[in-house]
Amino acid sequence: MDSLPVIDLDIFLQDPFSQAAIQEAQNAADALIHYGALVVKDSRVAEADNEQFLDLMEDYFNLPEEELKRAQGIRYQVGVTLEGTERPKCASDESCLHIIERLAPSERPLDITGHGADPKCRFFWKMSTPPPYETKFPSTLADVWESRLETWGKSMKTAVEGVAEMTALGLGLDRASFTDAGKYGPHLLAPTASDLRKYGQKNTILAGFHTDLNFCEHRASTIHGRSRYPGLHIWGRNSGNRIAVRVPPGRYLLVQAGKQLEHLTGGLICAGFHEVVVNDDTISVVTVTGCERSKVERPLIRISSTFFWHLSSDYELSPIESLQSAARARTEEEPVTIYPSMLVGQQVQNELKYIALLT
Repeated sequence: MDSLPVIDLDIFLQDPFSQAAIQEAQNAADALIHYGALVVKDSRVAEADNEQFLDLMEDYFNLPEEELKRAQGIRYQVGVTLEGTERPKCASDESCLHIIERLAPSERPLDITGHGADPKCRFFWKMSTPPPYETKFPSTLADVWESRLETWGKSMKTAVEGVAEMTALGLGLDRASFTDAGKYGPHLLAPTASDLRKYGQKNTILAGFHTDLNFCEHRASTIHGRSRYPGLHIWGRNSGNRIAVRVPPGRYLLVQAGKQLEHLTGGLICAGFHEVVVNDDTISVVTVTGCERSKVERPLIRISSTFFWHLSSDYELSPIESLQSAARARTEEEPVTIYPSMLVGQQVQNELKYIALLT
C-alpha cells in the first residue's frame, strides 16, 4: 500500500466532470503508466461478498480431483483448470527472460527456467454480455453457483470498468473509449487456488513470473480482491523494484494492466509483471491461520480472487496513434516494440498457445 498509488473511484462516480474527478482520472492513467498497477477504492465493494466467495472457492477446490474434472471446460477458458496445466509464458519467452536479466539480482522473481507448469488450479466463470452479432470466437457458459459468483463478479466488473473510464480520460481519450471496446468482451471471474498443504514450502512458485493476456486484471485489465494469504509480488515499471502486495480488507481492489491495454496504448502502459510464491509472510499466516482453521475444519487453500476484463473478441486491436507516439517519446532508450493489428480473439489465442492452454 505504501508503494502503489491508491485511486478513489468514489470521487469519479460522484461527479465525473468535477475537477477532483478529472484529477483522479489523471492519477489513474499516471499510475498505470508508471507502475502497470494501482489500488482502487470503491465503496460499492462489500467485504462480506469477498469472504463468502473465498469460503465457496476453498470448499470447491477441496473436493477430490475426480469431482473437479467434471467441470473442466473448453480450452481451459470455461470451467476448471487443474494444477500442473498452465505454464508461465516467461519461462520460455525471450523478451521476458531479457527483462528478468535487466533486474537487479535482489529484485528478480524466483527462477522459473526449470519450473514447468504452475501447481495452481483455476475456475473460469463467464461474466460477459452476449454480442448481438455472430462472433468468430464462440465459447460455452458453465452452470454453477450463480448467486455468489455473479454477486462478487459484478462488484469486480463494475470497479474495473470505472478504472477503465478514468484511465481513458486521463490519457486524453473519450471516457467510453475502453469500455465501448470491451462491451462484449469475454470477461472471466477466475478464482485461482493453491493447496498450501501440498505446496506450502518456502520459495514454492505458485504462479511463475508473467503478465496477463487481457486488458486489465482486477489483476484489457485484471482486478484482484483480497486473498487470505500473502505471496503476490508485482514489479513497478518505473523502478524495477519487486513490490509485495497486500490488499487491505474492506473496499479496496488491486488493478493490473494486461497485454490488450499495452497493445492498445502502443506500450505507453505496459502489462504488469507479477508472480505468486510462498514467502515468509505466507508461512507466518499459514502457521497462525492453520491452527485457527483446524478448529472449524476449513481447508488450507490460498484463493486468489481474480477477474480478467477483456476487450470484445471481434474488436480490431491496433495501437492508438497519439498514445503510441507518447510511448516512443518516453522510451527512446528501449527497443521499439511492434504491435501489429489483429482481432482481440486472435491475440488471446496467440497468448494461450504460449502458456500451453491451446495447441
